[in-house]
Amino acid sequence: MKTELQTPIAKKIPKTLKIHNDVRIDNYYWLNDRENPEVIDYLNAENAYTKAMLKHTEAFQKELFEEMKARIKEDDTTVPYKLNGYWYITRFETGKDYPIYLRKKETLDAPDEILFDCNVMANGFSYFNLGSIAISPDNTMAAFSTDTVSRRQYTIQVKNLQTNEIYQDKILNTTGRATWANDNKTLFYAMKDEVTLRSHKIFKHTLGSKAVKDVEVYHEEDETFNTFVYKTKSKKYIVIGSSSTLSSEYQILDANNPDGDFKIFQERIKDLEYSIAHYNDSFYIISNIDKSTNFKVSKTNEKATEVNNWKDLIPHRKEVLIEDIEIFKDYLVVNERENGLNNLRIISWDGKEDYYLPFKSETYTAYIGNNPDFDSDELRYGFNSLTSPSSVIDYNFKTKQSVIKKEQEVLGGKFDKENYESKRIWAPARDGVKIPISLVYKKGIELDGNNPLLQYAYGSYGSTIDPSFSTIRLSLLDRGFIYAISHIRGGEYLGRDWYENGKLLTKMNTFTDFIDCSKYLINQKYTSNKHLYAYGGSAGGLLMGAVINLNPELYNGILAAVPFVDVVTTMLDDTIPLTTGEYDEWGNPNDMEYYNYMKSYSPYDNIEAKEYPNILVTTGLHDSQVQYWEPAKWVAKLREFKTDSNRLLLHTDMDSGHGGASGRFESLKEVAMEYAFLLDLEGIHG
Repeated sequence: MKTELQTPIAKKIPKTLKIHNDVRIDNYYWLNDRENPEVIDYLNAENAYTKAMLKHTEAFQKELFEEMKARIKEDDTTVPYKLNGYWYITRFETGKDYPIYLRKKETLDAPDEILFDCNVMANGFSYFNLGSIAISPDNTMAAFSTDTVSRRQYTIQVKNLQTNEIYQDKILNTTGRATWANDNKTLFYAMKDEVTLRSHKIFKHTLGSKAVKDVEVYHEEDETFNTFVYKTKSKKYIVIGSSSTLSSEYQILDANNPDGDFKIFQERIKDLEYSIAHYNDSFYIISNIDKSTNFKVSKTNEKATEVNNWKDLIPHRKEVLIEDIEIFKDYLVVNERENGLNNLRIISWDGKEDYYLPFKSETYTAYIGNNPDFDSDELRYGFNSLTSPSSVIDYNFKTKQSVIKKEQEVLGGKFDKENYESKRIWAPARDGVKIPISLVYKKGIELDGNNPLLQYAYGSYGSTIDPSFSTIRLSLLDRGFIYAISHIRGGEYLGRDWYENGKLLTKMNTFTDFIDCSKYLINQKYTSNKHLYAYGGSAGGLLMGAVINLNPELYNGILAAVPFVDVVTTMLDDTIPLTTGEYDEWGNPNDMEYYNYMKSYSPYDNIEAKEYPNILVTTGLHDSQVQYWEPAKWVAKLREFKTDSNRLLLHTDMDSGHGGASGRFESLKEVAMEYAFLLDLEGIHG
C-alpha cells in the first residue's frame, strides 16, 4: 500500500515581539536554537521531504553533476606569480577535491616546494577551507589559517618551511588573515567577537610565544565597524583599517618597528570613505572627500597624512566610478567603471602616457589581477564575458603587447563560444530610470515567449554583479535557457548613486527594479510568466522573498540560496553576527522610521494567504552570514499561508555554512539539484 508523502509542518510556539507600540507574533521563533534536538529533527524532516520530492530527478541530478564536472580541467594549475625570489603556484590534481599550494625558487624549472596539500589537511573533516597563507619576509615561515566548521572563524598556525614543522600553538577565532612585520617573528591578526563574529580587535603575536600571551594593539569599540590589518605593497607599513558601510579609518606603523605605536592616518569622519596605498615617500588615497560620489585619487606625503594635505591626482568625474588602483614603478593603473563597463586606465608617472586598454565586447568583465611586484613592466589582469572563458593576461607597458598566459579550458568537447550570444538591454523602471540587463543564450532562439529564462540579481552593499563566464551555466544554456543578470539599484554597476538609490529608505527600488526587469523580459517575449525563474542568494535571497510577496504571478519558480528573509527580527538582535555593521545598509530598526520601512518589505513579515511560485530554498546549518533559522522560519510560514499546490522545498546542508560545501566538486551537487529543480518544472529531464 502506497504511503502518502507527509509535508513537514513546524509546530507553532507564539513569541510576542513588541517595539514602537507595534506587536508581531512569531510562531516559528523557536527554530533559532540549533542545540535543540527538535530543531534538528525538523530540518532533517525537511531534507527528507526535499529528497523524496526530487527523487524522480536523482538520475538527472547525477547526469548534470557529471556533465558540469567533466567541463572542469581536473589536473590544472594557476598562472605562476613571482614574489620575493619565489614563483608561487596553485595546483589541482585529477581525482582530488582540494588545491595544493607550492613554490619554486627563482626559476620555473626549480624543484617543487610543497607548502600545503589541502587534500591531506582535509582528511577527517566534512568541511575544510584553507583561508590564507602569509609568507615571512625571509621566506622561511608561513602563517596559514583553516576553518573546519564553515562559520568563518579561522585558526591561525605557523609552519616552518625549512623543516616542515607546524608549530603547535594555535590562534583561535580569527578572520583568517595574518600579517608579518619585517622582523620575521611578529605577526598581526584580527580577532572576532565570539558571539557576534565581528572582527573587533587586532593582536600581535611573537613567534615562539603562546597565543594567550599575545598583545592587544587595537580594540574597535564602535559596533558598526569591523577592523583588519595588512602590510602595504611597499612593505614599509603595517596598516590597521576600520570600516563601516559608510566610513573608514586607517592607522599606520613602520613595519621595521612592530613594537612601536600606530599613528592615525586620517581619523574617521561620518560618510568619509577612503583607502590608502603607499609608494616611495607618498600615500595614494581613493576617497569620496568633497562630495566625490564616484571617488577620486589624491596624493599626500607620508609625513603629513591628514585630509587637508591631500592633493588631487585624478579628480572626481560624475560619470566614472573609480574602483581600485595598482601602483608600479613607472605607471599607475586605475580600475574605472563607466556606463556599467570596466576600464583599465594606464597613466605613466612622467605624464607622457594616459590611455585605456581596449575592450570591444558589449558586456564583459575586466579586473586587475595579482601584481605584487612594484618593479614589474607588466600588468597582470583578467578578462572574461558571458560567452568568453576567463583569461589571465600580461600587458607590457613598454611594448604595449598583451600575452594571454592562460585561458580557461572548457572540456567535454562540446563548447564553442561562437554558439552563444550575449547582449545588454535596458528595461524601463516605473520611475523612468533604465535598468541594464546582461543576457546570454544559445544562438538561434526565437523570441516567442516560450523560452525558459533564469533571472539573477543581488542588489545590495554596492556589490556589482559583473557579466562573467560560467562553465556550470552551460548546462542550462544548452537546454534552451536564457540567463539574465539584472543590474538593479543597490549595486554599483552604474556608479555610486546607483547604490545610494537602493539602500536604507530607498531599498524598495531594488525589488521593483527586478520586477520591472521581469515584466520587460516578458513583454519583449524573451520568456513568459510560465517559463520565468528567478535566483538570488544571501541579500539576493531577500530580493527573492520580496518580489514573490509583491508579484508572485510573474514567476514559475524561485531559487533562494541562504536567503536573508527575516530582516526586522535580525536587525533588532545585535547579538547576531553582522547586525550592528549593517545599520548603514538597512537602517537601525530601533528608529521607528526605519522599523516601519523595513517591515514594509521584510519577506517573513509580509507573507500572505495567496498563491506563490514553486520554490527551492537552500541554507547551511553553520552559516555565519545568514543564520539557518531565517530560511527555516520563512519556509515554515510559507507552508502555513500559501494557497497553491506548488512545490516548496528546503534543503539544509548540515555540515556547511554561507559559502556552501567545501571541496572543488562537492558544491556542484547542490547546483545540480537546483538545476534539476528548474529543468523538471520545464519538463526537461535530459
